Amino acid sequence: MTVTQQRHRPTPERDAARPADRWVRPPVGTNPASRALLLPEITLESGVPLPQVTVTFQTWGTLNANADNAVLVEHALTGDSHVVGPAGPGQPTAGWWPGLIGPGAPLDTRELFVVASNVLGGCRGTTGPGSSDPAGRPWGARFPATTVRDQVAVEARLADALGIDRWRLVLGGSMGGMRALEWVAGHPDRVDGALVIASTARATADQIAWGQAQALAITSDPDYLGGDYYGHGPGPRQGLGLARRIAHTTYRSAAELDTRFGRDPQGAEDPMSDGRFAVESYLDHQAAKLTARFDAGSYLQLSRAMATHDVTRGRGSLAHVLGAYDGMLRTVAVDSDRLFPVELSQEIVEAHGRGGVQVMSSSHGHDGFLIETDAIAAAVADAVDAVRGVRPREVG
Repeated sequence: MTVTQQRHRPTPERDAARPADRWVRPPVGTNPASRALLLPEITLESGVPLPQVTVTFQTWGTLNANADNAVLVEHALTGDSHVVGPAGPGQPTAGWWPGLIGPGAPLDTRELFVVASNVLGGCRGTTGPGSSDPAGRPWGARFPATTVRDQVAVEARLADALGIDRWRLVLGGSMGGMRALEWVAGHPDRVDGALVIASTARATADQIAWGQAQALAITSDPDYLGGDYYGHGPGPRQGLGLARRIAHTTYRSAAELDTRFGRDPQGAEDPMSDGRFAVESYLDHQAAKLTARFDAGSYLQLSRAMATHDVTRGRGSLAHVLGAYDGMLRTVAVDSDRLFPVELSQEIVEAHGRGGVQVMSSSHGHDGFLIETDAIAAAVADAVDAVRGVRPREVG
């Protein structure tokens, strides 16, 4: 379907009320392909002003003369703006959705201008707890609580600076799906279509409960130092590793873990003599990978933003919020996802009143949205076709 484009620019009153945003050098140690925008101030949903927010992002393709070919890709909790491409200096991980962006790819850069930004509160170049405040001190425990709405508000400022009035498509999985849906709820006139993958319109009690266990693992680490560990020792690496073990268990399905590992010991280790089971070694490995590249303060910040996510807050019912959106809204769910089960995607579809849930078959649980790249590529290609008015193909 095609949605009539509406101009959406900051008003002269807003421009006069705040200093101008400006392009700056990306923070040291970030991906060399990234760009950065400095927002002199942003007022958070809580009413707290946060000064000097740097937004670091990557782009692929070229924005056309009408600025109507832009796509926003939203990363998940521990992801970043490096959607595709190899690891390297300033980029500790390879792209998390390989094959999604490029000439001839589902997000075809011969036609589309693709943007991915590092999220507010994170640790990959956009301002977060480990960033410096205007006085040059790490924010640490003084960094204010932020929400998914705050994350999207920062992205809206980035879109303004790039000259993008309206996204052709916004898409993301998990926490990225939360932001994609918040774009629909909070800025419906700026989104032609959205693809919400393995996500939800509001955090459930189950998700909040698992998040609390992870947060306590971090804050109970003696090296957490009340959140002001930056520059003072190793930081809460043990706590972050424990949080990752808890989280990763929820990201995978019980059937997959049992099939892959069962009760097998890890190599020659004997679980009856303080040795590890193979599944324990696997979780240790996942913990070590994350602690080597991610900040515990950002993990807490983003986890809490996910816990407070609710697109209906202050807006009325979900049917009221999503039913009023006249653009394309699609959802994809993973059939083995125990953290973001299929019924959460169904709630979104029912509230919007159109379409249905595309259920992706995978044994990998929630992480299926990152692992099943062929199925995701097909869903993204269909969404791109649909938002330009092409009849969608079947998704397997």
